[in-house]
Amino acid sequence: MKAAKINLEELILFEDEDFILINKPPFVATLEDRNSKVNLLGLAREYVDTAQVCHRLDKDTSGVLAIAKNPEAYRHMSLQFEKREVTKIYHAVADGIHNFKDELVDLPILKQDDGIVKISRREGKQAQTYFTSIKSYKLHTLVECRPITGRMHQIRIHLSTLKASITGDELYGGKPFFLSSVKRGFNLKKQTEEQPIMKRMALHAYSLTFADMKGNTQKIEAPYPKDLQALVKQLEINS
Repeated sequence: MKAAKINLEELILFEDEDFILINKPPFVATLEDRNSKVNLLGLAREYVDTAQVCHRLDKDTSGVLAIAKNPEAYRHMSLQFEKREVTKIYHAVADGIHNFKDELVDLPILKQDDGIVKISRREGKQAQTYFTSIKSYKLHTLVECRPITGRMHQIRIHLSTLKASITGDELYGGKPFFLSSVKRGFNLKKQTEEQPIMKRMALHAYSLTFADMKGNTQKIEAPYPKDLQALVKQLEINS
């Protein structure tokens, strides 16, 4: 998706007088980013000039992102995040076959100067994530990820400690997905190099549950973007 053509209104999954929840496209920064002109905070402020983003998703991650329309709503949501009352569910395609059943990874995370994180029991900040396998394929598993804390790259590093790195997440041990790895008799045109089906990691913020300003519980789900749909479809066909 070309950043210049993003229309925020087309991304909206839920809206009331206080919040907008959108389905964030991959490859778009949440906040201002030196490497890209377009970011979701900027687009949200064109839509509502007092908008504030309530949390962040990595640039390559797609899915539900909450935006507050006013300072009161931002405080209301921030407090829920602080008290861990917001439930975030992510879906990831992981390399390998895994049978996770509410598997807790409780390992502290240290952010390093190079923008990568590592597990550090001595210096890291507390981090917990629960993992449950949704479906296993021939060489991959679709996994539900429920982070309790919100550390940088938390799901990515925690899955890698289970030897279940996210497909395409080369920073933390994931391998790109090539159709030739699962499709029998796969033929590539001569003098062309095979491209991975997804040009990013297979991680999607699938749902977010929170209390609105009236105290009602809202659970917002985001459909998979086209690249993740294509990957899952190929896993289904070739498993």
